[in-house]
Amino acid sequence: MAERNSTGLLMMLEPSPAMAMSLPVEVREKLAELELELSEGDITQKGYEKKRAKLLAPYIPQIQGVEPSLQKENRIQMSQAAPPGSKHNKSRATNTRDERFRSDLHTEAVHAALAKYKERKMPMPSKRRSVLVQSSVEACTPPGVPVNSRVSSKIQQLLNTLKRPKRPSLREFFIDDFEELVDVQQPDPNQPKAEGNQMSPLAGEPLGVVTNWPPSLLASLQRWGITQPRSPCLTALDNAGKPVYTLTYGKLWTRSQKLAFTLLNKLSTRNEPLLLPGDRVALVFPNSDPVMFMVAFYGCLLAELIPVPIEVPLTRKDAGSQQIGFLLGSCGVTLALTTDACQKGLPKAQTGEVVTFKGWPRLLWFVTDGKHVVKPPKDWHPTIREANNEIAYIEYKTSKEGSTMGITVSHPAMLAHCHALTQACGYTEAETICNVLDFKRDAGLWHGVLTSVMTRMHVISIPYSLMKVNPLSWIQKVHTYKARVAVVKSRDMHWSLLAQRDQRDISLSSLRMLIVTDGANPWSISSCDAFLNVFQARGLRPEVICPCASSAEGMTVAIRRPPESGVPPPGKAVLSMSGLSHSVIRVDTEEKLSVLTVQDVGQVMPGALVCVVRVEGTPYLCQTDEVGEICVSSGSTGVAYYGLPGMTKNTFQTIPVRASGGPISGRPFTRTSLLGFVGPDNLVFIVGRMDGLMTVCGRRHNADDVVATALAVEPMKFVYRGRIAVFSVSVLHDERIVVVAEQRPDASEEGSFQWMSRVLQAIDSIHQVGVYCLALVPANTMPKAPLGGIHIAETKQRFLEGALHPCNVLMCPHSCVTNLPKPRQKQPEVGPASMIVGNLVAGKRIAQACGRDVAQLEDNDQARKFLYMQDVLQWRAQATPDHPLFLVLNAKGTVSSTASCLQLQKRAERVAMALIEKGRLNPGDHVALVYPPGIDLIATFYGCLYAGCVPVTVRPPHPQNLATTLPTVKMIVEVSKSVCILTTQAIMKLLKSKEAVAAVDVKSWPMVLDTDDLPRTKRLQIYKPPTPEMLAYLDFSVSTMGILAGVKMSHAATSALCRSIKLQCELYPSRQIAICLDPYCGLGFALWCLSSVYSGHQSILVPPLELDSNVSLWLSAVSQYKVRITFCSYSVMEMCTKGLGTQTETLRLRNINLSCVRTCMVVAEERPRITLTQSFSKIFKDLGLSPRAVSTTFGCRVNMAVCLQGTSGPDPTTVYLDMRALRHERVRMVERGSPHSLSLMESGKILPGVKVVIANTETKGPLGDSHLGEVWVSSPHNATGYYTVYGEDALHADHFNTKLSFGDTQTVWARTGYLGFLRRTELTDASGERHDALYVVGSLDETLELRGMRYHPIDIETSVIRSHKSIAECAVFTWTNLLVVVVELSGSEQEALDLVPLVTNVVLEDHYLIVGVVVVVDPGVIPINSRGEKQRMHLRDGFLADQLDPIYVAYNM
Repeated sequence: MAERNSTGLLMMLEPSPAMAMSLPVEVREKLAELELELSEGDITQKGYEKKRAKLLAPYIPQIQGVEPSLQKENRIQMSQAAPPGSKHNKSRATNTRDERFRSDLHTEAVHAALAKYKERKMPMPSKRRSVLVQSSVEACTPPGVPVNSRVSSKIQQLLNTLKRPKRPSLREFFIDDFEELVDVQQPDPNQPKAEGNQMSPLAGEPLGVVTNWPPSLLASLQRWGITQPRSPCLTALDNAGKPVYTLTYGKLWTRSQKLAFTLLNKLSTRNEPLLLPGDRVALVFPNSDPVMFMVAFYGCLLAELIPVPIEVPLTRKDAGSQQIGFLLGSCGVTLALTTDACQKGLPKAQTGEVVTFKGWPRLLWFVTDGKHVVKPPKDWHPTIREANNEIAYIEYKTSKEGSTMGITVSHPAMLAHCHALTQACGYTEAETICNVLDFKRDAGLWHGVLTSVMTRMHVISIPYSLMKVNPLSWIQKVHTYKARVAVVKSRDMHWSLLAQRDQRDISLSSLRMLIVTDGANPWSISSCDAFLNVFQARGLRPEVICPCASSAEGMTVAIRRPPESGVPPPGKAVLSMSGLSHSVIRVDTEEKLSVLTVQDVGQVMPGALVCVVRVEGTPYLCQTDEVGEICVSSGSTGVAYYGLPGMTKNTFQTIPVRASGGPISGRPFTRTSLLGFVGPDNLVFIVGRMDGLMTVCGRRHNADDVVATALAVEPMKFVYRGRIAVFSVSVLHDERIVVVAEQRPDASEEGSFQWMSRVLQAIDSIHQVGVYCLALVPANTMPKAPLGGIHIAETKQRFLEGALHPCNVLMCPHSCVTNLPKPRQKQPEVGPASMIVGNLVAGKRIAQACGRDVAQLEDNDQARKFLYMQDVLQWRAQATPDHPLFLVLNAKGTVSSTASCLQLQKRAERVAMALIEKGRLNPGDHVALVYPPGIDLIATFYGCLYAGCVPVTVRPPHPQNLATTLPTVKMIVEVSKSVCILTTQAIMKLLKSKEAVAAVDVKSWPMVLDTDDLPRTKRLQIYKPPTPEMLAYLDFSVSTMGILAGVKMSHAATSALCRSIKLQCELYPSRQIAICLDPYCGLGFALWCLSSVYSGHQSILVPPLELDSNVSLWLSAVSQYKVRITFCSYSVMEMCTKGLGTQTETLRLRNINLSCVRTCMVVAEERPRITLTQSFSKIFKDLGLSPRAVSTTFGCRVNMAVCLQGTSGPDPTTVYLDMRALRHERVRMVERGSPHSLSLMESGKILPGVKVVIANTETKGPLGDSHLGEVWVSSPHNATGYYTVYGEDALHADHFNTKLSFGDTQTVWARTGYLGFLRRTELTDASGERHDALYVVGSLDETLELRGMRYHPIDIETSVIRSHKSIAECAVFTWTNLLVVVVELSGSEQEALDLVPLVTNVVLEDHYLIVGVVVVVDPGVIPINSRGEKQRMHLRDGFLADQLDPIYVAYNM
């Protein structure tokens, strides 16, 4: 009853045509959208009627039964109706995949499969609120999880999910070792195998010879045009379904002649005819204008031109449009024919001409219904020849990869195909045929434009736009015109099923053939059955439904004959999907879950010979129970791919062979790209197409089958039925399945995620294959094919380019990727004895090297007599009091302060007096120096030495960021046991400010003295340490692992360090060097505070912070002072590269010249960043920077300066290593540019007095040349130990004094904690010996141990940054054995989810690792220290504490 009421209401609500026009535009659009949803099966009939009634209610005067409140409610909604532009989107957005995929049996199977799975909780991705379409708190936080532990609980969930037993993995796929990857995939011994005999080629009935059949198609046209001019040829309909125009055979003949004459005689450039016979011409006609298309097509044939029909390009960025452009270019098309209306609608340039579309050649556009088409003179007649071997037309086809090929069809093939279709379908003259297909290509062209003219039929052409408005239109036209034949797709049958209720008086009894042109799609059977069920009552006879199989290359291959031709009854087969995946036919009886029901596509075409061959490799004939590619040999197939001779040979000239190796026939065969077999009664069955084939782990799956399974998981609430794309991408030596669907705007996050998880489970269960990635994109954003449906190739292209912009992504690499190499088992180590013998036998050198011997170097300077820096300063103040030592620049580039030897001495004395008198400090007390970079820092350092105190330099807190920087200051002050803080007044206020109280306990600061206004002092007695081994200063630094480590530097080590630097860089009082480094620790501190005092040279100090407001400050200073030696950090170099990369011309105009620089050294504690140093050299080459100038240094906690390029000695060398060997802790040299190669630059020259050895990290034995191990160093300037508050010296004792387990067991070494190797080069060093180069690979602490291999984070990060243009920075770390990748997104937030699959792909391909979590954050979130190193541990802590405010977090399954 309720049902009847609602329809009654609907009839009352049915707006009259006049009223429909008076409805507001947005309501009409809403109604159209509803129609579309109904037609796509996205809404039930009941839901449709309800929504429609609600929409129309406000516009129908007081109807009983509609509440006034409902009317009001609707008025409010109207104002927010359809978004602007939705109409245009909708016009292209409809689908081809719908009811074909709907089989009740299949849906039941999927639901049964899902029931087997227990509901298992997968961690939901986290999104930032702004990324959510509609924000809901539950969407971001799983219920019952406190917010702060969200991340850790999700990781726990992920680990639980991953613990489930996986499908047994394949035999290992390859061995990741020195040998190239070896493919050792073994087939499963239990998989089903074909057991039948070899198939025999199958011949169609002979092509009948009829005496009066014309010698060519044009002869037919001429004959009917002259003898039957009034006979109707084609009726075109408008969008309301009214006939607009009927083209008669007489009109077609005369109008085609006019066009042919005009094209050949009236178009010219520079008095040369524009077109010559044989030229290709593009036909650009809308789907709603078959008449003009037909005239243009036959006009071209009469003029002996070759038509190339293509789609109308609507915008410059149509899906696949660029590929069409390539096709036109390769065909040499210069002219496009179109209609006046269509030409007006094309996008125009400012000149008023049609724009040149992306990738298209320049075209002239000619309007075929304009005034330029002229009548030929009486004596002009087109030449009508017999069908010769010339090309008749070119049909385009898009391949699986998205490239567009032109298939050439010759005149004889076109004619033979028309003969074969006429014979197979029993066409007779004056029959009426209803064509619902695109008339420009494929079956629409073959039946509705070519064969129809040959047999003088009357075609009723149903445009796609009419079908969208009225899905029943074709059935109504069959009824009205008593059509004998209809040519449709299963989609058209499905649409009419949805709309058939309102039609009572329709009869389909006139139909003798309903040709289902996509009958080759296995899922069309359900549409055929459902259609028959409904329309049998309206006169449709079951035997009328005739599925056929065709492809662009093979044209029509098989068709079910009309009943009167006495053929065997139609067949059905229920096949096991598991068998099909192994290309074997098994009729399935017991396993009902995963079966495919297929119908036959009839018999082979007349005059054709068909066989089935193996899909890959040599085209052997298949066995009778094996699926293969159908090949056809006949006179009616395509001839070639235009301009592609290689592909043509493979496809159009295949020679199938028997098992014995002999060819089956002398004729060449054409591969049709249809997959199938020949069943009982010689019926042809098709189970899929080559372009939908996905081969995963050696098993074949069909994209359409996977779509069907996804659609069986009640998608109605979450995605649009017809908008699902399934394709495979190649990642790590195998294909991986990707599913992309359009999400409905009203779907909830939680709901969509649940649906995605269920789809994964269903596909896994039914097809026994994992989905690698499932992505949902916003409604109407997938690229559409011109006549509905999804453009698969373009979708795949966008997915791989990171341009799909999904709103939901679920990656499952853990369950899909089963072909990773075996985790590495560590080998038991060889003993010391065999190692030594091995070295001797192999003639291997032990990897040991040293800098020049300090003792032998003549060094006349007075300073070397001094072991204490305070003595050196005193001596300089007396010997050269006015010699300038320091010069500090501010952001403007002007000198802000200077210090000569005497000035520095005086200031240091004042500081010492203040410490002794004001501070009451004793010798040996520790003092923290908290100063910005400048002279104060240097003066107070020497002041401490004068007073016998131990200075500790500390970076001051950042005034804008006290919360994070002040605790570090506090920690260093406490850990160093400083009893006093020296600082400026400004910083002193900061330490005790209100903001400081919030960050730290300000009451526990030690005594704070400011040194801004110190009184003049009386003579000071300078403190003399009893031995040079006494502590001079403490050097504190935070490692990238977040560990605060202070090392002790003795007086002896301090002066030895200065001496080594002085000798290596040839520093003398007359030299100037420029330093742009932080002065708080390591080599930066030594160069800033110590080196000038020791060597007497002048240091131009550029505080790196000043570069924030003036990027060119450092380079300007270098140029202005004509500096030969300069030092900087990586962060400074990066600022210059990024900030000045495009401004070299401006800098040149400002007279900045870098040709004075002999050596520019980057102070670093990491592997040289070769990409950065190279781009720096390249950019500033234009300003005179020598390409040889840039080099790097290497230092670490145990030794501030192990290597430093210096001024003499050979240039730094670069080697290329195999990254795969490196993960196995081996060094293997490869050529530059080899795959998996990593370039590594030498870290500078080993300093005088420094010895280096490479030791095995486990056995502590020495290693050979070019072997990877830990770098150990022995030198007079090694630090003497860690200074830690808890005195855990035992833990780290061996860092500073350790000995080799064999070989030279006497020398005391310090362990640097870095992996590297030494390699003897062909170069000679200053002493004439062969030069040993030290290569630093990376810090041991930072390496990630995964799958038994050792990875350096920087290598993974480099790959990730390369994967998408919007990744600005990347950092990786591990958490509970999961690899977490954090990427900074520099693009728009809608790109965030594009990164997830790309990051996962590149890490798999390059490193054989599965990413566990991908975190997308804003630029600047990854913390970086002053040396420009990433603080990965801080990042990890921030992530786990949920403090990163990520844009998106994806948990890979």
